[in-house]
Amino acid sequence: MDEYKCFDVSLEKGVATVTLNRGEELNTMIPAFWVELPKIINSINKSGEARVIVLASTGKHFSAGMDLAVFSMGSADAAAETGRVRAGLRENALHLQDSFTCLEKARIPVLAAIQGGCVGGAVDMVTACDMRYSTEDAFFCIQEINIGMTADVGTLQRLPKLIPEGVCRELAYTGRRMLADEAKSVGLVNEVYSDKESLLDGVMEIAEEIAAKSPLAIWGSKEMITYSRDHSTADSLNYIATWQSGMFQPADMKEAFSAKAENRPSDFDDLLPMREGLDEGI
Repeated sequence: MDEYKCFDVSLEKGVATVTLNRGEELNTMIPAFWVELPKIINSINKSGEARVIVLASTGKHFSAGMDLAVFSMGSADAAAETGRVRAGLRENALHLQDSFTCLEKARIPVLAAIQGGCVGGAVDMVTACDMRYSTEDAFFCIQEINIGMTADVGTLQRLPKLIPEGVCRELAYTGRRMLADEAKSVGLVNEVYSDKESLLDGVMEIAEEIAAKSPLAIWGSKEMITYSRDHSTADSLNYIATWQSGMFQPADMKEAFSAKAENRPSDFDDLLPMREGLDEGI
């Protein structure tokens, strides 16, 4: 695996673990973070070797969100004309959004393991994951409102589809902390664990269970759930019918039935690597 400034990456038993490694700096999202994360996720997605991604972190807190240096990315100097400054800000926002959208667009599920604070941009990031799990001391905060800005990297678009809209509005308008027990009660996290060690053990167990299923069927399931979130039931039913006509794999069904009959683990092929150019825009 390549070396990165903000992440450590490992692959074992079909599970790619992507770990924020700047725990002493609260895993703030410095400019390098926004380049490295999509590079890592897209590389894992293209290779087809991993069947699940676990997004974890080091230190007391999952992430304190954006580093202040990020706010100057893409902006022009003070002497530039206003239109160019605004265009730069817009392009920067779109770039940051894409850095998290890659998690949603990946062919494989992404599970977030969250300890301590998940603040600002970190909320944007975990809402783009498939599932979220946390420790008892975890908390979530839409920090942007507390510094006089509107969150613009995905929280306000994805969070209302994960938790009740009224709760989302309250968090967005007040900037208060949502603690782990409340996050579980409204469905933001799937499970709460006593400490970081049990969190990582629990999330890895779930990841390995997913990795044991047909990768093609998991990809289809992720694709359909995400598509259905943003489209009507009729459009979504039409999409799955079209998807199945090209992606249904009888060999995987045969293997699943055979493995069950023979009381053994299933042995499915990995997803095929993506050819260059086919992942453009992911």
